[in-house]
Amino acid sequence: MSVLPTFLVLLESLLNSLTSFLKDAPALIAVIAFFIAWIGCWLPVVAVFSKALKLQPEQKLPLIISLYLIAPLIVWGASRFTNTNFLDYGLVGNISLLSSLGLGFSLGILSLAIVFTLQFASGWCYFQSHIKQVQSILLPSLFVALLVGGIEELVFRGFLFTQLTQDYSIWVAAAISSLIFALLHLVWEQRETIPQIPGLWLMGMVLVLARLADGGSLGLAWGLHAGWIWAIASTETAQLIKYTGIAPEWVTGQNQKPLAGMAGIVCLLLTGLIMVFLCKYSIS
Repeated sequence: MSVLPTFLVLLESLLNSLTSFLKDAPALIAVIAFFIAWIGCWLPVVAVFSKALKLQPEQKLPLIISLYLIAPLIVWGASRFTNTNFLDYGLVGNISLLSSLGLGFSLGILSLAIVFTLQFASGWCYFQSHIKQVQSILLPSLFVALLVGGIEELVFRGFLFTQLTQDYSIWVAAAISSLIFALLHLVWEQRETIPQIPGLWLMGMVLVLARLADGGSLGLAWGLHAGWIWAIASTETAQLIKYTGIAPEWVTGQNQKPLAGMAGIVCLLLTGLIMVFLCKYSIS
């Protein structure tokens, strides 16, 4: 027997053994294996990108996009090993996904608009008109928001949450997946992210509610997530909002990050209440 057929037989045997192990393994083991595989596949891409593009440490966007672009492949691989599929993760291929996405996106924008309007009315911040800047960033930031929001929902509210519900109740699985979601944001920026950890955890919980309200589909959660990213990224990049300093940072958000203050928490709580209402009257 030649070397190549022998290798293929051994590889097939290894994959079958791994599939059997992950299928019967505790959910957390499968989750850990998933993230190890994701990072392991991404690191060579980082090395190539960094060398080819001569990226500086502060140039994170190409690295973030590369990380997110390979995520669906890792999720697909995980689905093969755990005997599940993308439908189990809430990624349905029908028109209802798009309608839920649009609804969620609109709710995300509206919830932030209400919070900022209340802050304007209270004199805590004011609007700066940078129309040309806004026009130049709206489409790029929309693309990034849809990409990041969609991939994060597929990973955290799709694969991760679904996997954890095999061993835990829905709310324990929601709490664990939301904590992992929050803590992994520390990878990119520690100083600014630490004050946002409670807000990010609550955001994860609200997005789980959104999936439940949408009958298990990721459409509503994806829309909400993308809407929040798009609105915040656009206002920050174009410097549309200037805080007056009248209200303390714990109210408006430390480092001008809404999730690091009560304003962002209130926004999430209001959105969560809407999701609870929709859970009773499913939109699907």
